[in-house]
Parts: sequence; C-alpha cells; structure tokens
Amino acid sequence: MGAELRVLLDGTPLLGRRTGIGRYTASLVGELAALVDVRLIGFTTRGWRELRSLAPDGTRAVGPPIPARVLRKLWQRGAFPPVELLAGPAQVVHGTNFVLPPSIRAGGVVTVHDLAFLDDPSLAEPDLPDLVRSSARRARVVCTPTAAMADAVSARLDVPREKVVVTPLGVDPEWFSAAPADPELKVHYGLPSEYLLFVGAEGPRKGLPTLLEAHGPDLPPLVIAGPGEPGDRDGVIRTGYLPDEHLRRLVAGAAALVLPSRDEGFGLPALEAMACGTPVVCSDIPALREVTAGQAILAPHGDPTALGEALHRALTNPPNAENARARAKTFTWRACAETTITAYQRAMA
Repeated sequence: MGAELRVLLDGTPLLGRRTGIGRYTASLVGELAALVDVRLIGFTTRGWRELRSLAPDGTRAVGPPIPARVLRKLWQRGAFPPVELLAGPAQVVHGTNFVLPPSIRAGGVVTVHDLAFLDDPSLAEPDLPDLVRSSARRARVVCTPTAAMADAVSARLDVPREKVVVTPLGVDPEWFSAAPADPELKVHYGLPSEYLLFVGAEGPRKGLPTLLEAHGPDLPPLVIAGPGEPGDRDGVIRTGYLPDEHLRRLVAGAAALVLPSRDEGFGLPALEAMACGTPVVCSDIPALREVTAGQAILAPHGDPTALGEALHRALTNPPNAENARARAKTFTWRACAETTITAYQRAMA
C-alpha cells in the first residue's frame, strides 16, 4: 500500500478517558500506520498538546489548537474552513466520530457508529443530528460497523446503500488470554466469588432499568463497570471506570456478561466477552444478532421476564465457549483497517 496514500483522521476521540469510539480510533489508527501515511488532527484547544504525545508510532499530529464548538458552528453553516487550511493537504479525510470536516480536494469518509442520537437527543449536542446528516451527504463513503447499521444509516439519513461500507470492529488479542480476577483484585473492587457483569454507561439506551428489574435474588450479584462513582448501592456493585487490564479480568471472571441495550451499532463488549469464553446475554436487536451470530443468548429488549430467564439459562446451559471464541477470532483490527482502506480508495475514485 505504501505511504503514497495520505490520510487525515479526526484524532479527537483519542483524548481523555477512552470510550468505545476512542478505542475504535486508537486501534484503527495503530493498524493504518503500517499501511498508509496517517496524520491526526484534534478539534480542541485543551487537548492539542496531549494529542501530539498520544499519536501512535508511525503517525503524527498536525494542525493548530482550535475550539470544536466554533468549528461546528461554522461547519453547520457551510464548508469553511476546509480541513486542508488547518492541517495541510491529504488525499482522504476521515471523520472518525460522526462528523466529517469539509475539504477542498480530499475524498471524504465518515464513520457513523450508531443512530442513538436520533432516538434520544439527550445523548448528544443539539447540533449533532444536523452535522451528521450534512456529513453523510458530503462524504463520498460512509463507514458503519455492521450491515444492520449500514441499512439503518441508508434509510434514516437518506444515504444510498451503495455509498456505505461495512468496517467491522476488532477484538484486541489480549482478550483471548485474559485470566479471571485474582482474590486481591476482587477485594479491591469488592467483587463476590460469582457475579453478573454489565459494562458501559448507565442509562435507558443500554437497557439498565430492564436489567435491574430482571435481576432477582436467585441470581448472582450484579456488577456494573463503567463511568460513575464506585460503591455498593441498592445491592448493585459499581466499580467505576476500569483500566483495560482490570476490565478484561473482570469480564473473564464473570458468570455472564449482560448487554440488554435498546440499540447498538456493534456491541463490542459482547464480542470481547466471547473472546475470553464468558457467556453473553444480550438484546435481540439487529446489530447484536449479526455480531454474536448464534453464540449468545438473546432476549427481547425491554422485557425483564425474558431477560431474567435468559440469565438463568446462561448460568445453567451457556453457549459453547470454544464456538464463541472462534466467532470472536474472525474480528481483527487489521481487517477493520483493510476494509477502511477500501473505503478510502472508493472515496478517492
């Protein structure tokens, strides 16, 4: 592939505590660095210096410190400033986080991870729906993590389906060798010997109210790993934000991972749990059906009785762990990078 293809990516998601989109951006950029010439731009004043130290080997950060809010207001009104004015020339510009910067000549690619912001406006800035719609229109190619999301983006953002490229996420190799938490780590987080695990931000989108209703006294204690204050409240153990290695060990040691989401673009926690042999219980929604491919126990979203039954089944008759691992092994970040380069080539054509 060589360095002849110069790509400018939005590196802003690399800053701060990594959410799913931050992890996607970091893993994608790490693989792309070996295949193309990668430049990163951060739409931020505060994180401007930090991005220079976070840029993975083989990449470099470019562009001035610039406040995201000002840029978004300008880009809502038109195509100024074009990104080349901020970061120099590139053949492709990739908006990794829903919004595509306007460009003069570069082929535009934007990743739309999910459409939760359309269904629940409280999840995003008020200007995001308009920015995503204009980004999807302006882009030559739109990337989505699943075919289910590609169909949804095409229908709801009025994008021709042939303009959408599916770029499935990958599973970090460390998940396949993750060992359950040892006694010391369990004491540190206040974990019982057996527990069910929910990974992610609390709230209706991830289906936590349904899970709390489904979780009866005849099930192992529930542990929630994600942003928020740690502590034991209402019989639920909250760990707070976890370093990657600790998260892997908590997932590997769980009796089951539960992902009862209302909507997902991909559902990486389910795949990561499958990689370390932990049974998965998740909502019967298109993206999770596609990713888990028969290797998880599904329950209709929003049905606490059905979810409770699915959790009991995970404990007594879990899916075959080796088949689940084999499924997870088919998702790599190198494959994600290669399908993304296909999108870049289409954007240049």
